[in-house]
Amino acid sequence: MIEEDDDLINEQNEPQETITRVTGMYKDWFLDYASYVILERAVPAIEDGFKPVQRRIMHSMKDLDDGRYNKVANIVGHTMQYHPHGDASIADAMVQIGQKDLLIDTQGNWGNILTGDRAAASRYIEARISKFGLDVVYNPKITEWQASYDGRRKEPVNLPVMFPLLLAQGGEGIAVGLSTKILPHNFIELIDASIKHLQGKRFIILPDFPTAGIADFSNYNDGLRGGKVRVRAKISQLDKNKLVITEIPYGTTTSSLIDSILKANDKGKIKVKKIEDNTAAEVEILIHLPSGLSPDKTIDALYAFTNCETSISPLGCVIEDNKPLFVGVSEMLRRSTDNTVQLLKQELEIKLGEHEEQWHFASLERIFIENRIYRDIEEEETWEGVISAIDKGLKPHVKHLKRSVTEDDIVRLTEIRIKRISKFDIDKAQQKIEALEAQIAEIKHHLEHLIDYAIAYFTRLKKEYGVGRERKTEIRTFDDVDATKVVIRNTKLYVNRQEGFIGTSLRRDEYVCDCSDIDDIIVFTKEGKMMVTKVGSKIFIGKDIIHVAVFKKKDKRTIYNMIYRDGKGGPSYIKRFAVTSITRDREYDLTNGNKGSVCLYFSANPNGEAEVVTILLRQAGSIKKLKWDIDFADILIKGRVSKGNLVTKYSIKRVELKEKGVSTLKPRKIWFDDTVQRLNVDGRGELIGEFRGEDKLLIITQSGMIKTVTPEVTMHFDDDMIVLEKWAPKKPISAVYFNGEKGLYYVKRFLIEQEGREECFISDHANSQLEIVSTDWRPMAEIVFAKERGKDRKDNMELNLEDFIAIKGIGALGNQLTRDKVNQINLLDPLPFEAPEEVHADDLEVIDEKEVAPDSSESPENKPNNDLEIDDEGQTMLF
Repeated sequence: MIEEDDDLINEQNEPQETITRVTGMYKDWFLDYASYVILERAVPAIEDGFKPVQRRIMHSMKDLDDGRYNKVANIVGHTMQYHPHGDASIADAMVQIGQKDLLIDTQGNWGNILTGDRAAASRYIEARISKFGLDVVYNPKITEWQASYDGRRKEPVNLPVMFPLLLAQGGEGIAVGLSTKILPHNFIELIDASIKHLQGKRFIILPDFPTAGIADFSNYNDGLRGGKVRVRAKISQLDKNKLVITEIPYGTTTSSLIDSILKANDKGKIKVKKIEDNTAAEVEILIHLPSGLSPDKTIDALYAFTNCETSISPLGCVIEDNKPLFVGVSEMLRRSTDNTVQLLKQELEIKLGEHEEQWHFASLERIFIENRIYRDIEEEETWEGVISAIDKGLKPHVKHLKRSVTEDDIVRLTEIRIKRISKFDIDKAQQKIEALEAQIAEIKHHLEHLIDYAIAYFTRLKKEYGVGRERKTEIRTFDDVDATKVVIRNTKLYVNRQEGFIGTSLRRDEYVCDCSDIDDIIVFTKEGKMMVTKVGSKIFIGKDIIHVAVFKKKDKRTIYNMIYRDGKGGPSYIKRFAVTSITRDREYDLTNGNKGSVCLYFSANPNGEAEVVTILLRQAGSIKKLKWDIDFADILIKGRVSKGNLVTKYSIKRVELKEKGVSTLKPRKIWFDDTVQRLNVDGRGELIGEFRGEDKLLIITQSGMIKTVTPEVTMHFDDDMIVLEKWAPKKPISAVYFNGEKGLYYVKRFLIEQEGREECFISDHANSQLEIVSTDWRPMAEIVFAKERGKDRKDNMELNLEDFIAIKGIGALGNQLTRDKVNQINLLDPLPFEAPEEVHADDLEVIDEKEVAPDSSESPENKPNNDLEIDDEGQTMLF
């Protein structure tokens, strides 16, 4: 106590910092723990594709296997003899293996990967090893064994898996300091890739998910770190107010998907009336939409704002030689295939040794009995004498054997029963030896042609187990969804023009438009200033706002027409420009930059319209002409920082709109990219045509549905679409179809009577089927007749559909084609026809830039400004 008190006094008098070093086992504890988690729990081994708990489950199932189902609780309890962890973790791991439907035959409620429902308790469900698992996972003769954690039993170091199991099942785990995420791949494609590798050919393998869906593997990066896979739900339009989800992204469930849709609806990103989940064996989520909402736009919004599109980052990490190894899926497959070849070789070598031993003893047995060597031991009184007598009797007859005779061989001969000797059949013995020789020769042939044997092995696996394992996930390249184009406008935007404020909270001020909280807003002021800013509750822009709108990035079709005065008493200029890219919250000056500049006239034109305005001057001095008209169509479209063309050096009293204009832009070219099944204006895919504002797309499906729609890049298309082209209203559509009700083929030609309405132009009978459809002016078809019993086959007939039937209504039945049995109907090249040219009112020629002032006798200042500034986007010229 005294010493402790002294120490306490010393500490109080002289405060000191004590440093205690952690030595001994403490410094290694964390590293030991991290190594244990990495090697023994979270990361699979590259040799067999199993984590330790999975390997022990499969080993325990083999211990218990008798061909019948075992309670999972029993298997879990048996596995605890090998796995030093709780029963819950073992049961969860076993359910995950069972849900992959590859190694385990399941019975009972094993949960649902689509809905996320959990499996029943382990005492209620049963399992046994599948036929495939027995075939490719086990072979105790080539398995390396080690002591279990308590030393009572033996467990496999690795199971001799002769299949790329890790890639087929996938694997995921979080360890200490690293993680792994190996995506599942298609069973058949893995076998095909293994065969290609053995043949020395290149191969590519891509994931295939049990939940199906649509996936973009453009950035898969062979499953290495840094790669990314985009997965989408399969969404289709059931009718104009209903969408249906039939496949979901990997890693989601119908419950989590519906929750994400409801959250997006609550936040106002999308609008949904009702959701029904009818999922059972297959996914079916019905999404009811409010009337007047675009289904195509809603589909894109679901991809943009919900879990209908997810991004997966793969990370190939496995254990090799007790070390983590980061490796791509192609290398995993190569190593697995090479490992399978070596295992097959070991298996063949073991079989060869066993067959050679059988041949050796069968030959010895025949020599022993055929030459009655067993009689030589009758006089022997000692065991040594018996062995010596047999050995002596065998020597003259064993020269053809492949190895020398050992004492163990002689001992086995002495164990042959007298009954067997008495019934010995030399012919049967010889047949057995010859059969063994044939088997030995076959095994040696396989060893000499090991690669061919391995290819045959993989081919057998594909034939026996590949049925029903075709690819589920559709491979496609995605276009990025622009969230600003598909978001629901759930907020109202207001403006206080005089004070210069915009925002969503200014409800007492002027309403501008509906917007969303992710939109950008473009604002122009009377001073000739422009700014783009995010939507907010109240934002100050600048006094005297003259135009506010939602800003669209890279919009080259919205053209701004502007007349401004340069400085307080300077000349006035006219300009046309587009705003395609900006820096947010930066103020741009659209005038010449002089103090006192003011915007005299401004208009925003979504399709590049060019109006006619009247210029009115103030009376001053000797001005001869105080009023004249200017057509904006005469002005070239340039960059937003261009100075513009001189209007006049005199003071303008006002500018009045005289006549609204038409578009001065060329028709917009639209392409269809078959890879992503989307329209675009970027030149990808096949050119459909040049479209003006009133032009429509014609869409025809294999099911006989036809409609015309205004082309939009957000449109979705059905899988059975067979015609997609620019619609010519006066061009007839010709079709040959089978009428299911009458059992005959009919021909019809018709025009679309109602724009924008979807109609069926074949009969609605369940057996009705569209054979051919043509949008040519003068189509030709070939009829191939079938051979009828007792009759000669009719010659093929060419049919001019224009002559066969006149143009009728879309609902007409049509003319009967023939009563003869038809085998096939083919569409031929059409007859020549010169289609009439389309004439549009807005086919205007853009006039070159020129001076627009009325009086050529004005000062030189009135001459056109040819020294124009070009902004960083370059000079923009749109027709």
